[in-house]
Amino acid sequence: MKVMKFGGTSVGTPQRMKDVCTLITKDGQPTFVVLSAMSGTTNSLLEVSDYLYKKNPEGASMIINELERKYMEHVGELYATEEWREKTRKFLQEEFKYLRSFTKIMFTSFEEKVIVAQGEILSTNMVTNYLQECGVNAVLLSALDMVRTDKNQEPDFNYTREKTIDQLEANKGAQIYITQGFICRNAYGEIDNLLRGGSDYTACLIGAAIHADEIQIWTDIDGMHNNDPRIVEGTEPVRQLFFEEAAELAYFGAKILHPTCIQPAKFAGVPVRLLNTMDPAAPGTIINNEMHHGKIKAVAAKDNIVCIQIQSSRMLLAHGFLRKVFEIFESYKTSIDMVCTSEVGVSCTIDNTAHLADIENDLKKYGMVSIERDMCIVCVVGDLSYKNTGFEAKACQAFQDIPVRMISYGGSNHNISYLISADDKKRTLQALSKVLFE
Repeated sequence: MKVMKFGGTSVGTPQRMKDVCTLITKDGQPTFVVLSAMSGTTNSLLEVSDYLYKKNPEGASMIINELERKYMEHVGELYATEEWREKTRKFLQEEFKYLRSFTKIMFTSFEEKVIVAQGEILSTNMVTNYLQECGVNAVLLSALDMVRTDKNQEPDFNYTREKTIDQLEANKGAQIYITQGFICRNAYGEIDNLLRGGSDYTACLIGAAIHADEIQIWTDIDGMHNNDPRIVEGTEPVRQLFFEEAAELAYFGAKILHPTCIQPAKFAGVPVRLLNTMDPAAPGTIINNEMHHGKIKAVAAKDNIVCIQIQSSRMLLAHGFLRKVFEIFESYKTSIDMVCTSEVGVSCTIDNTAHLADIENDLKKYGMVSIERDMCIVCVVGDLSYKNTGFEAKACQAFQDIPVRMISYGGSNHNISYLISADDKKRTLQALSKVLFE
């Protein structure tokens, strides 16, 4: 069995929903399908929540009414028979009645998560109804019965595996199994969400749980490209990536995938394929545990980086200096991207500036602190083991005329990272493409 995940754009209109249904039923094999909310729906539901936080139920009701009109219009386009139109209308009426009930109660972050979860519930019900109208043996399984996070808000994989297998056993013989991406329950049984990676994470958790033949993530892009196609002309999809290579690219800016979401698939040895809903025949990108040696695969860039430098001559060669520095970042739950050290100091980068002022104040206890904003990390990804003589030099050729603030190499066999000014991002990516791929 394969797992197929479709994002909001892929189910964004009635016609695209029909196209998705054609894709998932094409080979006639049992398939597990994970769907996001229709594009725009989650933003509307977040807007509803914002009005309710601000104690403005009238504003929330206006957004709900507008969303309901949009969905009711889709019903007429999606279904061919009045029987299924009426069935879906009744479901939608109940859903939007439920959403309106939140305008009359105390509103907290718990209620917000319940409201946001309705986007995926709407899309999965509509697609399941359409498949059943077409005579397909399709069943809707609730992600709230299968996916759970633990007390650390990390996915509870053993729970998900057990519940998913139970659901498949209880619905044996179906051709298509549909569930919601992104939404889940937390350790206390409350409705929650997976945050990072969203629906992709759900697909990889379920794919790993049932040990699927393949996990397919369908978007509106033909796989992961070897550079940013918005900036560099003539980029090409990378046909194969090692799991670690894909994670590096995702972490450092490749928006098609979240770096953590493929971990369950990696540990289960289930390949992940990135495909394009708008061009189903395109081969896309396969991510698996095969390492293709001697190749530089791609370049990615991460924006809105802040560089922090701490210099302390009185801590010269003192043990415990780095520990004290890193404990400050840990205390504010702020992750570090790059690190470079010398005898008298350390430079590091962060992309979360929520606690920057507090971090700066605490670091000043141990030395002089300087901060540079508007920076960008550019990473080169591939087989970059030190044994591949000359690979680092080849990448560095692109930086002949570009000021480089920091270089990080050796922490991974798959990545060299360069810290540059955001103003130099465009010409850096273009230079790297010319040197590495042309």
